[in-house]
Amino acid sequence: MKSKLMFKNGILKDKNILITGGGSGLGKAMAEAFLHLGAHVVICSRNQEKLHAAVEDLYTKTGRKAAYLPCDVRHYEEAQKAVQFIENQTGNFNVLVNNAAGNFISPTERLSAHAFDVILDIVLRGTKNMTLAAGKFWIDKQRHPVNVLNIVTTYAWTGSGYVVPSAAAKAGVLAMTRSLAVEWAKYGMRFNAIAPGPFPTKGAWERLLPGRLEEKFDPSRRIPLKRTGKAWELANLAAFLISDYAAYINGEVVTIDGGEWLNGAGQFNAFDQITAHEWDRLTEIIKRKK
Repeated sequence: MKSKLMFKNGILKDKNILITGGGSGLGKAMAEAFLHLGAHVVICSRNQEKLHAAVEDLYTKTGRKAAYLPCDVRHYEEAQKAVQFIENQTGNFNVLVNNAAGNFISPTERLSAHAFDVILDIVLRGTKNMTLAAGKFWIDKQRHPVNVLNIVTTYAWTGSGYVVPSAAAKAGVLAMTRSLAVEWAKYGMRFNAIAPGPFPTKGAWERLLPGRLEEKFDPSRRIPLKRTGKAWELANLAAFLISDYAAYINGEVVTIDGGEWLNGAGQFNAFDQITAHEWDRLTEIIKRKK
C-alpha cells in the first residue's frame, strides 16, 4: 500500500488514532495507511485472535507496531475503557475512527426483532458509545484540536431495501456526525464521514453477497467507472480527513463510490444500455414526432 499513498511519511506523526472494527477489512487498511504516515494506532474489535493477527500483519507491512484492545462497542463501559487504553498508550489520544459495523441481506419481514437490534446496536449504539466516551474525555481534558471520522454509506440518505437495519443505523450516524460538527466545534472537535460504495472485503462480501450472488449481482455493473473500490483509495481519503490539511472541513460527508449512487438516482441513467444503432433509430423516431 505504501506506494499508493498520496502523502509523505510523517504527516500523521502527531495523531494518536483509535479505530473500531480495525481487525480486518477497511478498518485494517486505514490502520496500515495511518502507520505508514507516522501515526500511533490502536485497533479494537470483539475478536482478540483477529486483532492479534492483524497487528502482526501490520508490523510486517509497515515496520511499526500498532496496539490492540478487545472491545464490544455496544457497551458504553467498554468504550470508556478503550478511550482510557489509548490515552495510556499514547498520552495524547486525539482521533477516533468509528468503523465497526454489522450488516446482512434479508427481506425485512424475515428479520426477528433481535436481528434488527443487533445491527442497530453495533452501528448506531456503538458509534454513539465511542463518540460519547471520547467526546466527554476530550471536553474534560480540554484537549483540542481533535476529530472523529465516521464510516457511513450512501444509502444512509437514499435508503435501501433488504438492508433496512443498516440503512436506519447509518442514517442515525450521519445525523449525529452533522449535529455534533456544529455543537461540539466549540470544544475544538471536527466531525466528518466517508460514505463508501462497494469495496470488496472478505467478511462483508461473504455476508452481503453469499454463494453465487456476487456473480449474479456484480456491483461493478451499476458503477459508472465499471469497477469497485480499492482499499488504498479509501485509506488516502481517510488520511486526508483526519490530517491537519483538512482542518477547515467539518460536518462533511465525502462519497467514494465511483458514481454509483448518482447512477441509481438518475431516472434515465439505465439508458446507457442503449446501443449506438438503437440511438440512431430513436433519434429518427423523435424527429418524426416533432
